[in-house]
Amino acid sequence: MVLQENGYGVEEDIPTLLMAASSMDDLLAITGFNTCLSIVFYSGGMINNAIASLRNVCISLLAGIVLGFFVRYFPSEDQKKITLKRGFLVLITFVSAVLGSQPIGLHGSGGLCTLVLHFIEWTKWSQEKMKVQKIITNVWDIFQPLLFGLVGAEVSVSLLESNIVGISVSTLSLALCVRILNIYLLMCFAGFSFKEKIFIALAWMPKATVQAVLGPLALETARVSTPHLETYAKDVMTVAFLAIMITAPNGALLMGILGPKMLTRHYDPSKIKLQLSTLEHH
Repeated sequence: MVLQENGYGVEEDIPTLLMAASSMDDLLAITGFNTCLSIVFYSGGMINNAIASLRNVCISLLAGIVLGFFVRYFPSEDQKKITLKRGFLVLITFVSAVLGSQPIGLHGSGGLCTLVLHFIEWTKWSQEKMKVQKIITNVWDIFQPLLFGLVGAEVSVSLLESNIVGISVSTLSLALCVRILNIYLLMCFAGFSFKEKIFIALAWMPKATVQAVLGPLALETARVSTPHLETYAKDVMTVAFLAIMITAPNGALLMGILGPKMLTRHYDPSKIKLQLSTLEHH
C-alpha cells in the first residue's frame, strides 16, 4: 500500500495484483485450516469431518455474500457522513462475524466470512473506499499490537526445544523457497519484466496476520476439547510464531528496499494526495 501511494508499479497494477492474490491466499489458508481443525479435534470419521468442514465453508461464503451486499447498499449514498458510517458498519460487521462464529461452532469461519464480505462491498464502492480504508487502517493500527502480543505471550522462547525450532525453520525455509520459485514461474506468463517478477515473488514472502489469528485458535481448541493434544497445538503455535518472526520483518524490509528499485514510478504521488484531499472535502 505504501508503494502504491507513492506511484510504484501502479501502471502495471502490481499493488492491486498483490493485494488481490493475498486475499485469495488467505482464503485458501483459512479453508485448509478449518478442514484440518475439524479432522483433528472433532470426533467422527474423516469423511464426515471433511464434509462438515466443507459445509462450514459454504455457510461462511453465503454469510459473507449476504452481509457484503447489505453493506454495499446500506447506508444509502444520500446520507451525510456516509464514509464514517460505512467505516464503522464494516468494522462492526467484521467483529460480529469473527466473534459470532465461535458460539455456533464455526471455528475460524468468521475470517473467511470477512474476506468475502470485504470483496463484495469493495466492488460497489468507488471513491469512498479510499476513505473507508483509511478508517479501518487507523483502527487496525490500534489492535494490531494486541493481536501479535497475544501470540508472543503464548510462546516462551526459553522453553522452545531446539529440535522443534530446527524442524520448524527448515519447513518454513523449504516452503518459502518453493513458494517464491512457483510464483516467479507463474509470473513468466503474465508479461512482467524480470525485475517486476523478482519483486512479486519476494513480496509474497511475508506471513503474519493469518498465522497470528489461526495459531492461538488451534491452541484454544485443544485446551477446551482435547487437552491431550495441547502439546501438538503448542507446536503449531511455535510454527506460527516463527513464521511471523522470520517472514514479516524480512519481507517488509525487502519490499521497502527493492520496491523503489525494481518497480517503475509512473506518476507524481503528490497528485494522489491531492485527489485524496479533494475527496475528503466532498
